Amino acid sequence: MSEEAKKGISAAIKEEEGALQKGKSKWEDLWKKEDWWANWLGGFLLLLGLAFFMYSPPEDMKEIIAHNQAIMDAEMERAPFVTIEYAEAERTLNALQARRTPLGRQLGTLLQRPKGWDTSPAQSFVLTEEAAAQRRAEARPMYEEAQETRIEAREQAEAAQAAAEAANFEDPALNHAADEAIEDWRSALRAESSARSEAEIQAYNIIPSVIVLMVLIALLFSVGMRFMGQKVGGFYLGFPFIFVLSIIAYFIAGHSFATQYGLSYVLWAILLGLLISNTVGTPRWAKPAVQVEYYIKTGLVLLGGSILFGLILMIGAPGIIIAWGVTPAVLVIGYWFGEKIIKLPSRPLNVTIAAAASVCGVSAAIAAAAASKAKNEELTIAVGLSIAFTAIMMFAMPALVLALGMNPIVGGAWIGGTVDSTGAVVAAGELLGPGAMYTAATLKMIQNVMIGVIAFAIAAYWATKIETSSSNVQLTFGAAMKEIWTRFPKFVIGFIGASVVFTIIYELMSPGVGEVIISDGALSGWANPLRGWLFCMAFVSIGLATNFRELAKYFEGGKILYHYAFSQGFNVILTLFLAWLMFMVAFPGITEHLMDIR
Repeated sequence: MSEEAKKGISAAIKEEEGALQKGKSKWEDLWKKEDWWANWLGGFLLLLGLAFFMYSPPEDMKEIIAHNQAIMDAEMERAPFVTIEYAEAERTLNALQARRTPLGRQLGTLLQRPKGWDTSPAQSFVLTEEAAAQRRAEARPMYEEAQETRIEAREQAEAAQAAAEAANFEDPALNHAADEAIEDWRSALRAESSARSEAEIQAYNIIPSVIVLMVLIALLFSVGMRFMGQKVGGFYLGFPFIFVLSIIAYFIAGHSFATQYGLSYVLWAILLGLLISNTVGTPRWAKPAVQVEYYIKTGLVLLGGSILFGLILMIGAPGIIIAWGVTPAVLVIGYWFGEKIIKLPSRPLNVTIAAAASVCGVSAAIAAAAASKAKNEELTIAVGLSIAFTAIMMFAMPALVLALGMNPIVGGAWIGGTVDSTGAVVAAGELLGPGAMYTAATLKMIQNVMIGVIAFAIAAYWATKIETSSSNVQLTFGAAMKEIWTRFPKFVIGFIGASVVFTIIYELMSPGVGEVIISDGALSGWANPLRGWLFCMAFVSIGLATNFRELAKYFEGGKILYHYAFSQGFNVILTLFLAWLMFMVAFPGITEHLMDIR
């Protein structure tokens, strides 16, 4: 064999070995890359929560659901308004929650945050029996007054309903009077329930459960750290520091002033981290636990389980058109404004801010930052602007809706499509009534679905336009798809997969069971509070990894503030127009149905 032939064979062998090694490295990504570990860990936690609550459902759940649903169906046929019997059956169903079973309460104890407080900081963590007895005694008169009000309201509701029934429910005036009297009684029931929680408060000490939770989360995340080749010992050393700062953020957010003005834990977590990193500096021994993306990507996978497509479709076409129509328009126009008009120096910062304003604030900013490879300080800016505007809009928008005499359903859709935080959306919608709150929350949920779509679109645009234009390289279709896949944030697969899997499980369950086990069990009793802890640790980590000197250059000339204000302003105007068009012109029947929600 000639030397030339030997060299050719040797080169072919090396090429084949390189291809095999490349294929091997791609498979190794599944257990060596952060995005995939966010998927595995988030998926494991979701399935674990589902197993917990399916194993321990409320006693006689199916019988209770069937009995009370039959009552509600019969009452809907019998009367043109929500009757006392309907309201009682609905209340029974609402109270049937898997998170209220003994196992659910134990999990709730494990995941609890510092309690709300006003004048006694210690009571955020510990309430002695003596202090509990004092609070019960102080709350007792208010509770007894609420009981008397409820009894009187019930008597009036019974009398009004009897009068309407005596007229065979054919007298509009009597029907209206009965409807108002029953709603007053339901309001009195809610007030009594609120007063009861304080009048029956028990002693508590959350410190042991918080310590256990800290240890469990550290153990879970250290598994991925080990496979990713990072030092687990350093992670264990720094993790308590991150977790304690998260506890402090929740503690500050629990004060009555912060609660009243919507100053959530997100703000305090970032501020605490920034305060430390820009004064004494982030301790070197804590840095291995400053895992911004690992925490937050796992939390976003948990968020995916909360997006149930069956519930989304209940609001119908208007909500889908508003959420999915406005979002891409605001993203594109916002990015164009930042690129062409004010000429932001950083394209990743530009698209991250546009995504925060157009989709759902923090979560969308994280996905956009991952897809465009934005820096941590650029993500911090987008998150900070989102928090600031959310705090203003959650109060200003309901006040404006009421001042203008706007239809509450239109107002709810407007809030749901523009206010960034889901919690702020619910709080703002509640000020306009139950129907508006439901509309706002559901529209925000529909909008959250766009996180995956936006992440893919940004990854594709960056791979085929931004990167190629800067390097003057033209990619073939195959090369472009490979580059998109490389840039695409893989945790979005877990986010979408969790949504699909939980939607299928929810729909396969018998009517009402999915609400009890999934919505009021695995999600509200497990995934959602756990996601809150992961997000809080991520925001603390963002602050600890950010330096004001790095941020200052981005704020020169006020361009960033102009960018967010323009994008959010365009979002507000376009969403209001579409909300009016959909709910008042195109689908008035859906609006009437939503107005009847109590």
